[in-house]
Amino acid sequence: MTIHHDMARDRRAILKNGLVLVGALAVPSAVSAAARKITQHDLKPLRDPPVPTPAVQRVAAAPITSPRVVRPDLMRRAVAALDRHSARIPKRDRIVIADMAAPSSQPRFHFVDLASGQSKSFLVTHGSGSDPAHTGWLQRFSNDPGSNATSEGAFLASNYYVGKHGNSQRLLGLDPTNDNALSRAIVVHSAWYANKDMIKSHGQLGRSQGCFAVGESDLDQVFAMLGSERMIYAAKV
Repeated sequence: MTIHHDMARDRRAILKNGLVLVGALAVPSAVSAAARKITQHDLKPLRDPPVPTPAVQRVAAAPITSPRVVRPDLMRRAVAALDRHSARIPKRDRIVIADMAAPSSQPRFHFVDLASGQSKSFLVTHGSGSDPAHTGWLQRFSNDPGSNATSEGAFLASNYYVGKHGNSQRLLGLDPTNDNALSRAIVVHSAWYANKDMIKSHGQLGRSQGCFAVGESDLDQVFAMLGSERMIYAAKV
């Protein structure tokens, strides 16, 4: 009987000691939780998970043509001229195409960004020697001094100066069809007869002496977009 009583007492002591131990281990956590409130920082992971890499999207290359503005045949000829004269044209990000198959009443001085394919167009004159009857359409090209005609081919935009037409930009002819451009003083300038109101009153622009004359309000934009060391290509296709 004594043995069984001692064993029962020992079991009760072990059980009591175990409960006391469990309670002792639990108390610090309970006290800590009661003493400090859980903040947003506790809910945030210690390290942010890596951002998943987005799937690679294949984007088609932007065309170098501007089909809504520049006709494909003319665009191909202009790009061929740019390649042919690449050694003399330092800047080839943009080109200017003068579409002399269009009448002077239409914006036909096309500034084409070759990277994006975007373009912006302006009115531009042709020379009186290219349209003697003043029909509004270019009839012929000429490179002859004194012809007052527009010349065909690739031009290199050169330096700026102030002359009889105000702010102007010299052009260098790169082809046999326009290599007299510098001596003929074929330049880019503004003129009152190239303004938009000429279309309303006369149905066409006036004529230059072979220069690329643009509207007075357009000159700043034209100079900013053309800059120096870029190509102007004039043709009738």
